[in-house]
Amino acid sequence: MVEVVTARPQASDGPRERVRQRRGRPRWAPPAAAVAGGVLLLAWQGSRYGNWLVDDAGITFAYARSVADGAGPVLQPGADAVEGFSNPTWLLVLVLGKWFGLFDRGTLFGVPDFVLYPKAIALLCCAGILVACYLAARRVSRWPALVTFATGVVLAAIPSFVIWCFSGLENSLFALAVCALAVHLFLAVLDQRLWTPAVAVTAGALAAFAALTRPDGLIYLAAYPLVSLILIPRALWRTGLRHALYSGLAFAIPFGAYLLWRYLEFGRLVANTAVAKHQAMPTPHDLTRAGELVQYAGAPAVIVAVGLVGLALATPSKWRDGVVALLVPLALAMVAYCVLQPDWMAQFRFATPVWALAAFVVVISAAELLSRLRTRGRVLVALTLVGALIPSGVALADAAKSYRADSDVPLCWIALRFGGFVNGYADIIGLQQGSLLAPDMGGSSLTSRLRLIDMAGLTEARIADIYAGKDTVSLEDYVFEDRKPTFVHTHGAWLANGLTLDPRMTRDYYQIQGFRDASGADEDWVRKEVVRDEQQLQQLRQYSSDVLSHLLPDYQQTGECGGVLRPGKTVPR
Repeated sequence: MVEVVTARPQASDGPRERVRQRRGRPRWAPPAAAVAGGVLLLAWQGSRYGNWLVDDAGITFAYARSVADGAGPVLQPGADAVEGFSNPTWLLVLVLGKWFGLFDRGTLFGVPDFVLYPKAIALLCCAGILVACYLAARRVSRWPALVTFATGVVLAAIPSFVIWCFSGLENSLFALAVCALAVHLFLAVLDQRLWTPAVAVTAGALAAFAALTRPDGLIYLAAYPLVSLILIPRALWRTGLRHALYSGLAFAIPFGAYLLWRYLEFGRLVANTAVAKHQAMPTPHDLTRAGELVQYAGAPAVIVAVGLVGLALATPSKWRDGVVALLVPLALAMVAYCVLQPDWMAQFRFATPVWALAAFVVVISAAELLSRLRTRGRVLVALTLVGALIPSGVALADAAKSYRADSDVPLCWIALRFGGFVNGYADIIGLQQGSLLAPDMGGSSLTSRLRLIDMAGLTEARIADIYAGKDTVSLEDYVFEDRKPTFVHTHGAWLANGLTLDPRMTRDYYQIQGFRDASGADEDWVRKEVVRDEQQLQQLRQYSSDVLSHLLPDYQQTGECGGVLRPGKTVPR
């Protein structure tokens, strides 16, 4: 077992430091410049996606609105309490934003605050990640500011990291929690404080925060025990076990409290989203999914990165045991990505912590290796890095360009298409109360004045149970015999659920519009009993024809849906 070493002494009282301060260069200037530079790069890359937010983010936005307005944890005021979110800490951030007038109020600096606020929080989280990198790098590297800035450059070059950090979802906060845990363990190892109650309790609390930010954050409960198991001398096994229990208790108190509230409020021990997705038990074969990330980053770049980390660890050094504390959370992040059921969204939404930790580990390992080499060796390493990174850089740039041209379901498009547009249907038939069955709930829940029924089951407990095989009723029977929605919309893969093929669809509903061709499929239906006569049905069809012909092209041109999203908003002809 390699001996855990203490931190290198600081030179804050040395002559160089005094001279630098007399020249007007405070100690915080280099790290501040490094963090600011990395944040600016990330902000610039994020801005290239415009006001895009993924529609799933709107689900949490809607719950935040309901909670902040006193309606409780519901998708819409008056709806049943269903845990259609899986990110309680991110929900809390949004609720606080609304209470302080920063979110869901209007525009800030000419930008809708439902866009600006979550993206600004994401940028702060990215800054926090780089600050954590600097706190670790300054203890082991001669160039901590350079390591921090280089980490920011690498992260800004990875579209997957940028896209999902600025998507409106919780990814940036989740990555910050995981990085904070990894750096906390790293510094504890360097200071020989790993087996102390304060470190153990803090590690457990950070793991609980991660688990309350994303369901897969539960895996980080294992970070502290695993680091201890790897590094602890045999003579201290009992001490390590005791502190692992401290860490587990610190995790169990906040997480257990939330589980109790969840059960009392929603009647489930897991989020409804987990039930709807019916996550299968992981198998060893799932670990092969790590190859997806290798292919995305580029095999040559990954091989070189692994080689750099291996060479840096091969030689005994002051920081080698500390790097173990970084590699353990990184390995857990990889396992979490592999065992999660593959997501339909592009650009590896569940890999955000992997990119953050991997970027820092590789950059700090490269700095450590370069510090040991002579000039010729440094040139060789630099040339190898450049040669490996150029193909990856080109491929990643192409991936970013492709995603900008065809991003995953935008919140604003759903707000227009299933919120405002379907509100127009309701206005034509004079509908005061009604319901809409559709698969996209984010933008819909912020703008629809109809009661929403989630075809995906994320915010609908009964449909989630049907998908999970926990209910004997079929989806078709539940929809046609129980809920009887006023409007039904289905498109793409959702046509495969069989609703539109059921004879009760044409028995009970008129088709307002629809098409099925090589480009996809899209259908709107209205319940026959709410349509007064044939003339009113033709009015619905004419409205659909007039609006849909320009709605998507208009949205694609602006990428916007207004400064404020409120129920009742209607798309004009």
